Amino acid sequence: MKTMPKWADVLLVPLISLVIAFALSALVILAIGEDPVRAMELMVTGSLGSTYGWGYTLYYTTNFLLTGLAVSIAFQAKLFNIGGEGQAMIGGLGVALVCLFIPWPNWWLAMIAAILASALFGAMWAAIPAWLQAKAGSHIVITTIMFNFIAASLMNYLLSHVLRPTTSMDPATARFDNVLRLPRLHDILGLVGIDFSRSGPANIMLFVALAFCVLAYVLLWRTRLGFEIRAFGQSEAAAHYAGISSFKIIMVAMLISGALAGTMAVNSVMGGPQRLVMNAVEGAGFIGIAVALMGRSHPIGIIAPALLFGFLFQGGSELAIETSIPRDMIVIIQALVIMFTGALDNMVRRPLELLFLALRRRA
Repeated sequence: MKTMPKWADVLLVPLISLVIAFALSALVILAIGEDPVRAMELMVTGSLGSTYGWGYTLYYTTNFLLTGLAVSIAFQAKLFNIGGEGQAMIGGLGVALVCLFIPWPNWWLAMIAAILASALFGAMWAAIPAWLQAKAGSHIVITTIMFNFIAASLMNYLLSHVLRPTTSMDPATARFDNVLRLPRLHDILGLVGIDFSRSGPANIMLFVALAFCVLAYVLLWRTRLGFEIRAFGQSEAAAHYAGISSFKIIMVAMLISGALAGTMAVNSVMGGPQRLVMNAVEGAGFIGIAVALMGRSHPIGIIAPALLFGFLFQGGSELAIETSIPRDMIVIIQALVIMFTGALDNMVRRPLELLFLALRRRA
């Protein structure tokens, strides 16, 4: 018998964890001589107080939606994919190759090709650790972490020696043709008469990411494959007894996960600077782990956590500009959020379970 209602598990536990994380962050801000109330006001106004701020908040949110979804799909099969960072880097390579070497007549054809290429490259990068787990018994956590470093080294070499224009010193590709620029929220919302900042980089990939969340929900809860993935995640032995192939589920779940992580690069490469640069992923692969944990690995549940981390990223940038608080302070806040929603989840969950159990007994 469950001791805590579903709504408390989904809403109350993460909310209390967030309050504790922000309270500790306020103490750290006080310790460095800044006002935590003013810091929060600056973060809120900088990320949510204008369409300019919303443009950046939703841009980061798009990245975290796709990497969080990638982690969630793998985790439904109890596969902890830590390699989203590397898979997104390699996905960016697919985007760059499609945009640089194929002439496109318009942006939407290029976007479709970029999504397919980034998904293919990301899936290929995830396939190797998946095969090693399924066939050789290598732990998926270790192999995906190591493949992040391999991807970073590979991209460093390619951007410095292969794809860099001869007239440039930056480790980056040439800029894409202007016709490949993705429509931004200013362009899309302007069609219905809503005024939005031209400067915000949020673009049509936000709607693509939300559509992927819906499709992932349909896959997991409305298809036979989704049932097999979830059954395997609940009990590998029971799934094997039911005739579900462990090799198939490991490979399929990781291929889908890698494809989603790779697709993130369409937003950060084609939708952002319009060229492939070093560190285009900006840690989104690792933030996706926290997003998936907070969203309970549910394709719809990750939307709110992705928006939260988008707020933290943009708010942190404004905070670093307006105060003496370093940008790294946001990394501390993110770490606290991850710690309390992940590693210390039971510290909040257990007292709540005891409280609801006591209330039930009294009733």
